[in-house]
Order: sequence, then structure tokens, then C-alpha cells
Amino acid sequence: MTCHSFNQAAKPKKKRPAPISLRVSENERALLKELAGQRSVNAYVREKVFGDQETPRRSYRKPRSDEAAIGKALALLGQSRLSSNLNQIAKAANLGTLPVTPDLTDELASACADIRRMREELIAALGIKSQS
Repeated sequence: MTCHSFNQAAKPKKKRPAPISLRVSENERALLKELAGQRSVNAYVREKVFGDQETPRRSYRKPRSDEAAIGKALALLGQSRLSSNLNQIAKAANLGTLPVTPDLTDELASACADIRRMREELIAALGIKSQS
């Protein structure tokens, strides 16, 4: 490593500016949220204070409550151990430590189909393109 690259790595990174806080009453907060509409309150206040002088920012839209709930359900489904548990069942079946009956095969196929359907419905509800 050269001295120059070491010096570059040692430079402190640029910090974001400190936030400005504003205390408002509950009624004022409710009014700000209403006036902001689909935008964040921060974006609304920034627009009102700076108008067109502001540098363009990434657009942000507050998720609807149902979108947030669906997103949370999708995240929980992704974090669940369902796929791991199904994999362990398949491994036990392959090793012969789990007797594979026609009923078990049907139940596992049904569980897989249910999980796939839940995932597809959640992704469709969020308007996300499925990668599968």
C-alpha cells in the first residue's frame, strides 16, 4: 500500500449535516401530515421553506397502511424458517429417518403450494415483479 492510498483511507468521511428540529403541537403535526399528502412531512416542509431553490432529491412517497402491512407480512415470510424446516424434512426423508407416506407427501406438496401462493399474492399486492 502506498503512502498516498493510506492517507486517502485515513481521511474522515464527510458527515451529513445535523438535523434541524421543530417542535409542533399535536394539532400542528396532524395538519402537516394532512398537507403533506403522500410525501413525507420533511419533504413537504423543505418544499415550503425552500421552494424551487432546493436541489432535486430522490422522490419519496409514504406507503399506504395496507402496503406497509403487506410488506411486513412478506418480510416475516422471508425471515421465517419455513424453507429451512422443509429442507430438513426433505433431508430426513432422503436419509430414511422419516417414513415417507403418501399422506406426508400430499401434505408437504400442499404446504409448498400454500407458501408459494402466499408469496405470489403478497408480491402482486405490492406491485413487485417476481424474480421466480
